[in-house]
Amino acid sequence: MEKMPITKAGFDRMKRELENLKTVLIPANTKDIEIARAQGDLSENAEYTAAKERQSFLHGKMQELENNLAMSNVIDLKNLSCDKVVFGSTVSIEDSNTCKKIAYQLVGPCESDLDRNRISVTSPIGRALIGKCVGDEVSVQTPGGIRDFEIVNIAIEEEEDPA
Repeated sequence: MEKMPITKAGFDRMKRELENLKTVLIPANTKDIEIARAQGDLSENAEYTAAKERQSFLHGKMQELENNLAMSNVIDLKNLSCDKVVFGSTVSIEDSNTCKKIAYQLVGPCESDLDRNRISVTSPIGRALIGKCVGDEVSVQTPGGIRDFEIVNIAIEEEEDPA
């Protein structure tokens, strides 16, 4: 399997989420199962059924996080150049049709969060921007059709990871 790029902050966030699952959520769920089991007939016990479904979800999430952490390649953003778009770059682009500007940080697939303007390097826009320089024009095939952008700025902003 191929390693996935991830920022240090993203890696640390995933480790904390896994630790919370293992030390807080799964033990609490185990207790919920025990309490529901003590109520008697399990075939008609909605609390027991819900707790068992939650257990399955939590263990699936734990396995997903463990796999993602094992496949992660932490990229140090400190020594990156702003000459061209690379993983970790924050890229300001202008839509050639609407003249709207937006800035995206290019991150790994596990860290993408459109609400925070963090897009994956494997997304159509991410792939189109990699390797480009300020002033370059890029055309991107999106679900809504082809969109043209101009790169107006490239910056490296290392995210602080609140513990």
